[in-house]
Amino acid sequence: MSPLLKVENGSFAYRGGPQILDNINFEVNAGEILAVLGPNGAGKTTLLRCMMDMLRWDSGRSLLDGEDIHSMPARKLWSRMAYVPQAKSAASSYTAFQTVLLGRSSRIGTFSSPSAEDMEKAEAVMRQLGILDLADKQCYAVSGGELQMVLIARAMASEPEILVLDEPESNLDFRNQLVVLDTISILAADGVACVFNTHYPAHALQRAHRSLILNKGGGCISGSTPEIVTEDNIRRAFGVNAVIGEIETAESVLKNVMPLSIAETRQGGPEPGAPSEAAGLTGHEAANADAAGRNDEGCIASVSIIMKDNATADKVNSLLHEYNHLLIGRMGLPHRGRGLYIINITLDGAGSEIGALSHRLSLIPGISVKTTYAGE
Repeated sequence: MSPLLKVENGSFAYRGGPQILDNINFEVNAGEILAVLGPNGAGKTTLLRCMMDMLRWDSGRSLLDGEDIHSMPARKLWSRMAYVPQAKSAASSYTAFQTVLLGRSSRIGTFSSPSAEDMEKAEAVMRQLGILDLADKQCYAVSGGELQMVLIARAMASEPEILVLDEPESNLDFRNQLVVLDTISILAADGVACVFNTHYPAHALQRAHRSLILNKGGGCISGSTPEIVTEDNIRRAFGVNAVIGEIETAESVLKNVMPLSIAETRQGGPEPGAPSEAAGLTGHEAANADAAGRNDEGCIASVSIIMKDNATADKVNSLLHEYNHLLIGRMGLPHRGRGLYIINITLDGAGSEIGALSHRLSLIPGISVKTTYAGE
């Protein structure tokens, strides 16, 4: 089955300027989240705009269900895709509710007025994001963070198959960052493909199925998030020594990224931020080489999963079926008094595969999951 969204050999430079994007390739399937990372000036926003044909690729193309986006009628494209730009100061005299209602325009006939269903959808997404109290405020009178939430609600109101967000956490406090990230996770669990730029590698590790890191000079590496968001790749792209660790909470184990120091430039070697070079490999090959060295001699692990509803259990069971070759034991226990379902599984296999399964389980909303590895 072909991916929902695919970029093939995309390259772009502003007229008279240096190469911004060079031979970019990636894909996103329905229900997946792609995080786009990179240093300032690497072209993250430009990548999104080229991907959506707001800027024309110099070479290469973007495909939606195998069809070149550049040849698609605008109304057809925007009935399937929604875009949330970075929030700027707004001069609009529209109220927040009217702005969110504009998200329904691709579903309203040219000479038609919004229906009761359209009104209800706009109100529902504002309630979901916790901004219904802004409904009657004019957009020029709200803060940058509040405007960001209104723009996200407008995009959600269109019920897109693909949601594209340019730094959605910008200008938001901790609570609203979590609201946005949780919303992206819920939308993906419902089958929406989500693509977002971020300055936070931890957000990619905690939320994204796939990640793409842009390097200054136009190159990129892309693939599954555990393969791509590594300490080595962070150092190469950002010029920063960082450590990726785990924070254990009462419910789960979360990946976090802590920058430690500015990486020194190697004498005679590439500048920090240059494309990956590991054992003569570049790009995605190097990312895979980094991942392949992690506990792939085989290990034993136990995974505990707690969930609340049958729909979530179906998603977990489907995912476990993909990794059935790792299973050496499984026990399921419904706790009807609490309305919970508990699964404990024991795995034997490559550490990278066990890590990939743990990561994918952690991206399913509404479950608690912890993985424990046996000592050597």
